[in-house]
Amino acid sequence: MAKSSADDGDLRRACEAAIEDPKQKIVMALRVAKSHGILGKSSKLGRQMAKPRVLALSIVGDDVVFAAAKSKGQRTSAFLRVLKYSTGGVLEPAKLYKLKHLSKVEVVANDPSGCTFTLGFDNLRSQSVAPPQWTMRNIDDRNRLLLCILNICKDVLGRLPKVVGIDVVEMALWAKENTPSVTAQNKVRDGGPVASSVVREAELKVNVEKELVSQAEEEDMEALLGTYVMGIGEAEEFSERLKRELQALEAANVHSLLESEPLMDEVMQGLEAATSVVEDMDEWLSIFNVKLRHMREDIASIETRNNNLEMQSVNNKSLIEELDKLLERLRVPSEYAASLTGGSFDEARMLQNVEACEWLTSALRGLEAPNLDPSYANMRAVKEKRAELEKLKSTFVRRASEFLRNYFASLVDFMISDKSYFSQRGQLKRPDHADLRYKCRTYARLLQHLKSLDKNCLGPLRKAYCSSLNLLLRREAREFANELRASTKASRNPTVWLEGSSGSGQNVNATDTSTVSDAYAKMLTIFIPLLVDESSFFAHFMCFEVPTLVPPGGVVNGNKTGYDDDDDDLGIMDIDENDGKSGKTSAELEALNKSLKDLLDGIQEDFYAVVDWAYKIDPLRCISMHGITERYLSGQKADAAGFVRDLLRDLESRISMQFNRFVDEACHQIERNERNVRQMGVLSYIPRFATLATRMEQYIQGQSRDLVDQAYTKFVSIMFATLEKIAQTEPKYADIFLFENYAAFQNSLYDLANIVPTLAKFYHQASEAYEQACTRHISMIIYYQFERLFQFARRIEDLMFTVPPEEIPFQLGLSKMDLRKMLKSSLSGVDKSIATMYKKLQKNLTSEELLPSLWDKCKKEFLDKYESFAQLVARIYPTETIPSVAEMRDLLASM
Repeated sequence: MAKSSADDGDLRRACEAAIEDPKQKIVMALRVAKSHGILGKSSKLGRQMAKPRVLALSIVGDDVVFAAAKSKGQRTSAFLRVLKYSTGGVLEPAKLYKLKHLSKVEVVANDPSGCTFTLGFDNLRSQSVAPPQWTMRNIDDRNRLLLCILNICKDVLGRLPKVVGIDVVEMALWAKENTPSVTAQNKVRDGGPVASSVVREAELKVNVEKELVSQAEEEDMEALLGTYVMGIGEAEEFSERLKRELQALEAANVHSLLESEPLMDEVMQGLEAATSVVEDMDEWLSIFNVKLRHMREDIASIETRNNNLEMQSVNNKSLIEELDKLLERLRVPSEYAASLTGGSFDEARMLQNVEACEWLTSALRGLEAPNLDPSYANMRAVKEKRAELEKLKSTFVRRASEFLRNYFASLVDFMISDKSYFSQRGQLKRPDHADLRYKCRTYARLLQHLKSLDKNCLGPLRKAYCSSLNLLLRREAREFANELRASTKASRNPTVWLEGSSGSGQNVNATDTSTVSDAYAKMLTIFIPLLVDESSFFAHFMCFEVPTLVPPGGVVNGNKTGYDDDDDDLGIMDIDENDGKSGKTSAELEALNKSLKDLLDGIQEDFYAVVDWAYKIDPLRCISMHGITERYLSGQKADAAGFVRDLLRDLESRISMQFNRFVDEACHQIERNERNVRQMGVLSYIPRFATLATRMEQYIQGQSRDLVDQAYTKFVSIMFATLEKIAQTEPKYADIFLFENYAAFQNSLYDLANIVPTLAKFYHQASEAYEQACTRHISMIIYYQFERLFQFARRIEDLMFTVPPEEIPFQLGLSKMDLRKMLKSSLSGVDKSIATMYKKLQKNLTSEELLPSLWDKCKKEFLDKYESFAQLVARIYPTETIPSVAEMRDLLASM
């Protein structure tokens, strides 16, 4: 076989150079085209997608020739390398496959040329990706490569991969024809033989026949084929021969049939005798079958009658049992009937009443679907019994409701008539409803059954309970609030804190009024848990399906409720599991809130009276009362505490309204200052506000910080606005008036501003206003004393926008002579001018402690302005000399 241009020595050497591994020897290198198919589909060969590649077979071992390595028992590894062409046309490694993992060699069936094949490896990570397809230039290149791969797998690895789509015999014949010419192609290249290449390929081109068909088997096959002379010359002669052989076979078959005729006669006679016996047997069997069929019909008829009788007997027995059960269900026990229609509701009889209710409830449910079979529903006895039970139910519900309404009213009337239940002069009485609730719990089970019997009966009962208990609660709150105010001793603080006309000698040191807020806290501590417990007890006692307020023995807002009689545990067992599992609904919550309003409405007036009383004694106590209310409000989360939350919100609004009223009055006091005669010096409300803010900070509790911050914002805004309005009445002294007051504001609030963010914001605002007023006043004094000097500088600065600097000395009024005259008039007695400037700064200043800092600011401002003037003169009049900035600084420092 002539060597293909796809495999030559130069290509192998280029491959060896690309892999850069002296231990690996390239056995064969072929140029191929790489393309991709679709896994699981027979796709057409995509020539347009083909990429040029080089397939190189390499081995790694101690010897070059793998056959020799095998005979010596040395370890040899074989690889299939894929190389690609870089942008410069140089080969570079792309992929590396180990031939020991080669499991399959498959020629692509849809390529007519047969030059395309795929190689399957069992160690690829993703078997779902189709393997690449390799396309050779011709069949010879394909056969050479595949034969070489198979030989290496056989000799080096000791196994062959699976071969698909290739005729093995055809491959063997091709190898036999092309093997002798392999070495002949390795001619002398460039004038000399390539010995190593000849040896390598001659030894690697092992004849594939020893794997596919051995030499002995091939000789036996040729001898076998030679013994049979087909005699195929022409097609007609061969056809005639086949016809003659077919006729001979048919004649032989007919002859064998004729020879077996006597045997067939004997067989036929035996068959006829057997047929006669079988016909007799069939006749007898048909007779017996008819008799058996009649017997089966008779037996089936007897069994049917027996089954019907047995079924009828069973049904009659079951019917009698069911009727007995129904009669038992329809029977009304006499003791229950007596309790339901005319029994007493005394505490001793409550057990019998509850048992009668339980029986009545179960009886009514037993006559309803699905507890009662629908076939019974239309029976007259069932209808009559249902009507009788309904009559018993209505009678019992009416009697029980009337008794409970009268009972609630009598309980409350008894407690109201006894003055020992309420607070009296000199003695605060904590309301105690333990006995009331104990007596009510006696009938809690009865209320549960009344709800299951008739839900509509609870509405009037709830109203009667709320109406009676509301009188008791309002009386308790009124007596407690009156005695609380009477027993609290506190001096009334002045409400005029920021009045400007009251003089500086007003006593703003308020007395201790903590007993006022303590009294309010005591009112909440006693009554808020009481109202919460009453709401919870009412919600459960009157069968509202809402969660509990607090667990038994729990706490409200971190304080013991004081009612440890286990109010939430009403001693009620769930009548029905479904009742216990049913959640609260919006309708239940709405009804509960409405009933709680009826129960507790009116009690808020006594709380309002305490708030108003505390406000009159000390308005600032609204801050601490607001924090106390907010703490209690944050603790009310349960659904049954709706009215208590509303009460606390109303109290919070009332306290905020009273405090805002105090803030508004104080703001009016501040605004009255602007109507007074000429104001000089620090206004009186500046230091008084600091005292007020200090006191307010002492009263802050909990969430009342926002309330105080809002008051600060309103106070300071009015103070600053009033300060600006007063300053406008005397423009000549406005800046002095402003920076003195802003300085006093900063000095008085320095400590508070460090801890209160809101005051810190206004502190910085006052600081900025102070700096602005100081700057304006100092600038006015400087310009007044050195007016010609700085006017001259301002004219130069204005001209510099339109005139070049070198032309300014030639402008009218800005010549060098004008400069000298101006300097002489302005700086001839500069020390006296500066002393005059100090005196003017000191004049009209009421706060002497501000003078040193103001004089320092004045000197700094003057030096900055003079330095700017000196820079202008040096730029515009470079030949003129003026006193330097350092001289001026020394002069100012010496004064």
